[in-house]
Amino acid sequence: MSSRPNDSVTVANPLAEPPEEGGDRLRLLHPFAWYKALSPVGRAAFFSCFAGVTLDAMDMRIYSFLMPSLAKAWGVTDSQLGVLFSAAMITAAIGGWVTGLLSDRFGRVRILQLTILIYSVFTFASGFASNFTELMIFRCLQGLGYGGEITAGIVLMAEMVPNRYRGTAVGSLQSGFAVGWALAAIVSGIILSFLPPDWGWRATFWAGLAPAVLVLILRRTVKEPVHHRRPEGSAIRRIFSIFDRKISATTIWTSLIASGAQGSAIATSTWLPTYLAKDVHMSAASISLYIGVVTGGSLLGYLTGAYFTDVVGRRPMFVIYSAGSLCVLSAYLFAPIGPSLMLPLGLLVGFFSQGIYSILGPFVAELFPTPVRANGTSFAYGLGRFGAAASVSAVGWLAHEDGLRTAILTVLSVNYFLVVFPLLFLRETKGIDLHL
Repeated sequence: MSSRPNDSVTVANPLAEPPEEGGDRLRLLHPFAWYKALSPVGRAAFFSCFAGVTLDAMDMRIYSFLMPSLAKAWGVTDSQLGVLFSAAMITAAIGGWVTGLLSDRFGRVRILQLTILIYSVFTFASGFASNFTELMIFRCLQGLGYGGEITAGIVLMAEMVPNRYRGTAVGSLQSGFAVGWALAAIVSGIILSFLPPDWGWRATFWAGLAPAVLVLILRRTVKEPVHHRRPEGSAIRRIFSIFDRKISATTIWTSLIASGAQGSAIATSTWLPTYLAKDVHMSAASISLYIGVVTGGSLLGYLTGAYFTDVVGRRPMFVIYSAGSLCVLSAYLFAPIGPSLMLPLGLLVGFFSQGIYSILGPFVAELFPTPVRANGTSFAYGLGRFGAAASVSAVGWLAHEDGLRTAILTVLSVNYFLVVFPLLFLRETKGIDLHL
């Protein structure tokens, strides 16, 4: 086997699968062809994983809506609340890699069940916290499950979907992030409106127990994909197998891409509302409307990016979304546009800045061989979460010197460079056949 970083996969034979009716592999695909191509077990796996990602994102995002209530209840500062969020991101990075190792060893479905239980139980337990320290412990434990669920679901779907539709299916799975974000706003808004402040934030955390129901569904309907086989060697060798000479370059480049994609998406969603409040002087009601518009745009961006990765390829879509994000955000932050254009342009901000994430899952999973696929994917995603935390902090640090809008665009430019530059060293994976 060649030592090139992308030789962990083989290019699919065009004759191995029947072409679409009336055309070749390059023409537009039917939007739901990927779903029709799934077996009943594959469809059950998709809906189970999609619901897991959605409720996973809801559990993580819901914290941001509870921050004002927690600050009033315990008298904690904004910096303490920020530490609480960052701690959960760090444990999510650790939990993601551990989950990948366990998934390669014991199977995707079994570990997916475990991660859903972890983040559901500890989100529920957060509602019983009596002080800041207890909540910190619960949130860190919840992060372990959050970090593992998405990578386990991505690898599971990547190994179940026919080659030519993998990008659309896996990318559509990740659109659950947008749906979860919207659910977090709806659930927290309803509960906090009808319950007293001291009980509202607790009941909102308790709602996080809902994903545990998915465990029962997974056990009954989803089976392990035929691609999975246990890796060989000792535990230590399995941990560091992604740094072997033939795979290490792939590990490095995919980790940089994951860092850039996650860093840009999370830094944008974290700081743009603050920019609207402090620099544009929008009201709280207008900012809430903005969040809804960006969420809608992100959902469209996820689905569009997922579809076209199977039409034009993973690498071109990364370039398109990175360039689109920089152009739109530059106009949004610096162009002399009036309030009437701010919200419509927010739709494009969500479309490009968040939608880029839909390309990441299939591309990374396809670059690693089967015995270490979950290990490599989860490691890249884990480093990406560290990159996201660093990006959020970097914007805040630079804003003191250069102003918020310049800080946002500077950090995002670095992140998009991290997305595009590694593409020079990675082969296109559209339609590849995963190792059996």
